[in-house]
Amino acid sequence: MYEKDGEKYFVVDTHLHFWDASKENWVPGAENYAKGWIDCFYGYHQLAPPETHWDWEHYLKVSEEDFVKDVFTDGYVDVAIFQSTYLTEWYKTGFNTAAQNDVLTKKYPDRLITNGRFDPRDGDAGLKQLEADAAEFNLKGVKLYTAEWNKGSRGWKLTDPEAYRFLERCQELGIKNIHVHKGPTIWPLDKDAFDASDVDAAATDHPDLNFIIEHAGIPRIDDFCYMAVQEPNVYAGCSVVIGALMHARPKFFNRVMGELLFWVGEDRMTFGSDYNIWTPKWQVEGIVDWEMPDDDAFSDYPRPTVATKKKILGLNAAKLYDIPVPAECQLPTDAGEDKQPAEQLVDDTAGAQA
Repeated sequence: MYEKDGEKYFVVDTHLHFWDASKENWVPGAENYAKGWIDCFYGYHQLAPPETHWDWEHYLKVSEEDFVKDVFTDGYVDVAIFQSTYLTEWYKTGFNTAAQNDVLTKKYPDRLITNGRFDPRDGDAGLKQLEADAAEFNLKGVKLYTAEWNKGSRGWKLTDPEAYRFLERCQELGIKNIHVHKGPTIWPLDKDAFDASDVDAAATDHPDLNFIIEHAGIPRIDDFCYMAVQEPNVYAGCSVVIGALMHARPKFFNRVMGELLFWVGEDRMTFGSDYNIWTPKWQVEGIVDWEMPDDDAFSDYPRPTVATKKKILGLNAAKLYDIPVPAECQLPTDAGEDKQPAEQLVDDTAGAQA
């Protein structure tokens, strides 16, 4: 929990990892890809305030003690959600699998949630694995990497017929939160495989699922916003938006957040630190302190309020994952009831499906 100026903020970090990018975990013959991947992440790490930077060796694999200190003790996070990323073609035991994440979840069951994943290119075997994971990890969500490599294939789309089989099975299994990486490219994955153009059809066809689009489609922020405003079950995951832009690109950060607030609205935005790309402490503090500039370039964007920040930092995600929120962190029942300007564009009958 974070407290400032008499306000208490319940923090749900919806996007973080407990990865193993150590050299011992690199697949022989694929070392250039394993190193290139983590090097790309380490480049993003440099976009944070300099005093938060780590050396490269530490970055490859943090300890349990590091994780607890960075996320819970120093980082203000009340509940965190692991987003699993496998990359088994480059990392022997996987980069950040549900199984390795769940080791910590079992130690801190009131503070951590493990999300799974699926890859529709795995076919029937993948469906069986999804079912087994749902039972083992009590899955409430999955993280999808549409650009991940798989036996020669360099990507897939949410609208692929096989993907629909998996989405429908998620719905049957009670896995309602579908987190999808649609944002910056990580080398050596292909940029176009992260394009968000497949989100709207999938969201329309699966109204009982929540599509949390991680990194909000940046740098394609306009395309994402004009799509998301029409889909009441699409959410903007603000991981990377905050970590990569708030310190290093503040003007662009203001524009991205302004577009999200105007089109998508404060009720469909979630916080994610993307640990351990970045630590949560400075991001939480930064969001609470953040104000939209008063100059003309930003005059047509909504002004973030305390209620806005409480929703983004934790209350919205708490609703998605049925996480109890302490009374002192909740909003008055009438807080934030006024619609954002662009929400008027969403047909009332469509909104009833959410």
